[in-house]
Amino acid sequence: MRRLIRLLYPPKCPFCEKLLQGEETLICAECRRALPCAGAAGKRSGRFFSVCVSPLLYRDKAREALLRFKFGSRSGSAAAFADLMAERVEQDLAGKYDLITWVPVSFLRLRRRGDSQSRIPAEKTARLLGAETAALLRKRRYRPPQSRLTGEAARTANVSGAFAAIHPERFLGKRILLIDDVVTTGATLSECARVLLTEGASGVVCATLCCRPHRP
Repeated sequence: MRRLIRLLYPPKCPFCEKLLQGEETLICAECRRALPCAGAAGKRSGRFFSVCVSPLLYRDKAREALLRFKFGSRSGSAAAFADLMAERVEQDLAGKYDLITWVPVSFLRLRRRGDSQSRIPAEKTARLLGAETAALLRKRRYRPPQSRLTGEAARTANVSGAFAAIHPERFLGKRILLIDDVVTTGATLSECARVLLTEGASGVVCATLCCRPHRP
């Protein structure tokens, strides 16, 4: 059945959109060599989370692939994204979390897109890591996208009070790995982490597919 599906729907690399060849899986060999790896820049701390790790910089093919995933209904890209995030999490966050969750979207955005851009990669990442996932947060109201705002103060104000915990008894005393698509100033991750800590989490670490330089 898998062979038939592969013949009918040949898999493509999510970063260059070329058909995968031979033994290539999820990502083509060329993109694996050329993707903008974040390296040391893909590790930062935040106000309410101890560390956030990211395998890629938010530029070039990585940025284009993430935008296609978010706005072009390319859900098939999630497996490749999860593979990259799981590798970075294993490298930097092994033994530092008990439960995985994701940054939720508003009900309005959920209706427009059909799903959360963070949930699917988070669940696939968790499966690769052999970890448990749970929806621990909900977005209380629609807010303008962070990408439309400049400056940490504006982004922090925009998400202040935007999230609420779901069934906090699920994560009481647990260490949470919070997953999102991209981190810029860290305002969204910090607000989500603040809510989790306030409701009983013992600590929060984060992972995103991409990171971009802090913008003043």
